[in-house]
Amino acid sequence: MGTPELPPPQARRILDLARTDRAAARLAMAEHGLQAQVALVCETPARRRAELLAVAPEPERLIPALPPAELCFTALAVGLDDAGWILEHAGAEQMTACVDLDAWHQGLPDRARLGGWLVAFADAGEEALLRAARAVDFEAWTLHLMDRIEVVLKPSGDEDWTPPTGGLTLDGQFYALPRKEGDDLEELTDLLRVLFQKDYWFYFRLLQSVVWELPSETEEWARRWRGGRLEDLGFPPLGEAKALYSFMGDHELRALPSEERPWRLSEWPLPVWMPNLPASTEADSALFRAFAALPEGDRRPFLLEFLTVANRLAVADDLPLGEAETLPTALAKAARFASLGIEYLSAEHGESAATILLRVSQERLFQVGFNLERAAGRAEPPPLPPDPEEEAAAEATDEE
Repeated sequence: MGTPELPPPQARRILDLARTDRAAARLAMAEHGLQAQVALVCETPARRRAELLAVAPEPERLIPALPPAELCFTALAVGLDDAGWILEHAGAEQMTACVDLDAWHQGLPDRARLGGWLVAFADAGEEALLRAARAVDFEAWTLHLMDRIEVVLKPSGDEDWTPPTGGLTLDGQFYALPRKEGDDLEELTDLLRVLFQKDYWFYFRLLQSVVWELPSETEEWARRWRGGRLEDLGFPPLGEAKALYSFMGDHELRALPSEERPWRLSEWPLPVWMPNLPASTEADSALFRAFAALPEGDRRPFLLEFLTVANRLAVADDLPLGEAETLPTALAKAARFASLGIEYLSAEHGESAATILLRVSQERLFQVGFNLERAAGRAEPPPLPPDPEEEAAAEATDEE
């Protein structure tokens, strides 16, 4: 269950036209409404999406309409060095998602990745850079600047004070010195210049934060803001996600409720394009065969629940959330273990797969399947990554 290897037929036609007649390709793209264009882009492999966007009649409407994570996948597939023309039209929510998904590692900010996005936002033009500055957490920018520059503030009333050698300044008050030899601070200077010209209060607070804030506290606040947004997108905290790998005893493993479970899962704003899942009576997966046995109009809540389990897996397994292959990888693993759970409970109780699905949550089906495989020596939970809260507490102690 990987990402699509070939574009859908309509997209292939447009891509073929684009090789020989871009005007015709643009007209062919214009035959589709905005939502249909979004579907064409999202159902095309990430590495080919830029070709479609390049012949979009109104990229300024199409690009902001892409689900946030899909924009992230697309920009990364193009390469951040070449993604400026795409990010020029990105909305604030999309920019935030790009950083949330790709500029963190094991629950901690990845300053190098954030730097890559800063370069891309700067390449997108001043308006896009300003939009990104305001969209991305203030704390994230503070951490990035702390990593790149030392800020020296001119003392008030000291007429004999001499500015630091090599310090860059826009206002004669704040002087920035690169922490690493050879860092020309080009894109960082672009960011500060845009803020100085168009949002001085942001500029002032940012440089003051670099001078006075503690890195550990700033990192903790950045982690909290990001965690809340990820939960809104269906990605739970690490501890909650790891519950997928909870141990189950024999009695709990075999337990089956006597009635259908009440449905409580509500819709949430999907950060990705809803994948086409093989819900068919001929599917290899017992889970997808169970989906197919349900009335077509009743399947969506179960598909959303399946995506919820996949999102939990992505967090629990520390998969890179910004990569296009992560969701298919998590979906495949979720389907594998949930199918084992369905098959086991169906055999134990003599009930159909659809009945099991109606009575048992897919999270528990995954747990049943995983525990069966663990007991057979064929599966182990992933190792625990470093706990960001414990690391932050340790750093705070060291700073004191």
